[in-house]
Amino acid sequence: MLEHDIVIIGGGLAGCRAALEVMRRDPSLDLALVSKTHPIRSHSVAAQGGIAAALQNVDPQDSWEAHAFDTVKGSDYLADQDAVEILAREAPEVIIDLEHLGVLFSRLPDGRIAQRAFGGHSHPRTCYAADKTGQAILHELVSNLKRFGVKLYSEWYVLDLILAENQVQGVVMLEQASGRLEVLRAKAVMLATGGYGRIYNSTSNDFASTGDGMAMVARAGLPLQDMEFVQFHPTGLYPVGVLISEAVRGEGAY
Repeated sequence: MLEHDIVIIGGGLAGCRAALEVMRRDPSLDLALVSKTHPIRSHSVAAQGGIAAALQNVDPQDSWEAHAFDTVKGSDYLADQDAVEILAREAPEVIIDLEHLGVLFSRLPDGRIAQRAFGGHSHPRTCYAADKTGQAILHELVSNLKRFGVKLYSEWYVLDLILAENQVQGVVMLEQASGRLEVLRAKAVMLATGGYGRIYNSTSNDFASTGDGMAMVARAGLPLQDMEFVQFHPTGLYPVGVLISEAVRGEGAY
């Protein structure tokens, strides 16, 4: 039986960033990250166009309030507006933090982080690393997790949560290369398992986006929320599901 203080299921940007924050706050914790693909093969590597923040590097008229409004408007006013405010307010700090972690963002001629237009945004506020933004961020997060000594279970498939005394006590997982089953006990379990876009026939979602985490939660009798919201990239080639970068719409394409 394996044992850690905390286990995070999911090796994409959400899981890796959560793991990094845990280790920053308490490096003495024994943390494990379990991913059914190698972490730098998670679907987050498919994020090409960039990440939005009101840095005002290109347009000094931009603001977090404008970013928040564009986000709420883009959600047809369905977004949690308190969460949107936190996202928009903290986005510039997040970009600077990522840069300090080693992410090589593209630059303006004067050396500042470049920003470009994106669909749905009223100001050019998208920071990017060429056309490999997700990959650039994920690489640096994984590198920093290794620096902190996080245990990476790469290409392990989590089958189910372990419930005892009405609490999640760990997970059952399978090593894909050998078919070996293991029980992993933990004091805390966090799910960062991504979406389930692959239930649709034509999508640019990764073949790994199959909703395993949500299925585990449902089997455990825990609540799921907003299941009708499935992320699709809005521009792609039908029927093969090949993605066309959002930067194309940001430049005025329809």
